[in-house]
Amino acid sequence: MALYQFRGRDGQGEEVQGRLEAESADAVAGFLSDNQIIPIDIQTTSVEEDALTTLRQFLPGRRVALIDLIFFSRQMYTLVRAGVPILESLQGLRDSTPSERLGQVIGEVRDDLDAGQSLSAALRRHPEVFPSLYVSIIEIGEASGRLPESFLQLVSYLEQERDTRERIRAAMRYPLIIIVAIVAAVFVINLFVIPSFAQVFARFGADLPLPTRMLIATSNFTLSYWWLMLLALGGALYGARVYTSTEAGRRVWHRFKLHLPVVGNILYRATMGRFARALAICVHSGVPWGQAMRVVTNAVDNQYLAERVAAMREGVERGESITHTATTTGLFPPLVLQMIQVGEQTGAVDRLLNEVGEYYEREVDYQLKYLSSAIEPVLLAAMGVIVLILALGVFLPMWDLGSVAFSKH
Repeated sequence: MALYQFRGRDGQGEEVQGRLEAESADAVAGFLSDNQIIPIDIQTTSVEEDALTTLRQFLPGRRVALIDLIFFSRQMYTLVRAGVPILESLQGLRDSTPSERLGQVIGEVRDDLDAGQSLSAALRRHPEVFPSLYVSIIEIGEASGRLPESFLQLVSYLEQERDTRERIRAAMRYPLIIIVAIVAAVFVINLFVIPSFAQVFARFGADLPLPTRMLIATSNFTLSYWWLMLLALGGALYGARVYTSTEAGRRVWHRFKLHLPVVGNILYRATMGRFARALAICVHSGVPWGQAMRVVTNAVDNQYLAERVAAMREGVERGESITHTATTTGLFPPLVLQMIQVGEQTGAVDRLLNEVGEYYEREVDYQLKYLSSAIEPVLLAAMGVIVLILALGVFLPMWDLGSVAFSKH
């Protein structure tokens, strides 16, 4: 999906602008229309930003963390349920939130409410903080008079999302540390250890075996062109970032991630669990199916899977059953398809979708528990190969030199 910059006007005539990832400008226009926004201008934009803006995103207080959004939603649930006026609630949260960026956004939302806008319209003006799923649930809560329940649903969803992210990060931490340690050890050996051995071997003037000559050549290249290697690495990372900012590049990268050994299956199941949970919340809240599928497509956060979800949405809008469209996408295993079919027949699609989300979350938990044991053999094999190369390259000539010295003695 590409990134689009849009401008429009809401039901009160106020100008709304922001950024949205979508398959096309028509999809953006449809999303805006579903959210009672009249499009004025829709243009493609690049994710590349100026250096100052990019730097600000990484400075403390400039980004809104997921935990801050969870605290905001939970506090709003408590305050609104207690009957505290929304303007007063936002005023208190703006002064008490530890996030500078979120405090600024809450202040702008409060000003919009004071000017006569609805809460959902005010939140929609900040898509970088409040995703489309968040705004849609709040909008349904306002229309149905169940705003506290909407905030509580969002708290549950966001907490599950954060928990899944933290488990994946924790499981990946050990393998990443090992990989970084291996790369650092190889650079240290090339820069400091092998040159010392090369000087010793050069003094004897003996013929060196092939593994030793390869190690010395690699070390000499690293010593002479380390700056070029770093420049090439930086250029490759920058080029990959630019390529993945395009629609084709994002699709290739997202599909590649899903096909990574061991990790890809975990990412796939976590994404599908997020899809099922988000769709269940939308259906339970009364969001129309077409709008719900469009919102969930943006919440999937994987272009390759989002295309299949979009195809599922098109089938639902044509009047096809959810089970049929889910089957044609090829995303769901037979057990999940059977659960969706039962949900359709019993009229409890939201409850069954929640069970689908729980199914995927259990699968993610199981795979995360055994992730380290699955990756350890690969890491040990890599370390074994490195040790073998070093042993052959360093100790073989030492044994040869020792044999020569012993025979002369």
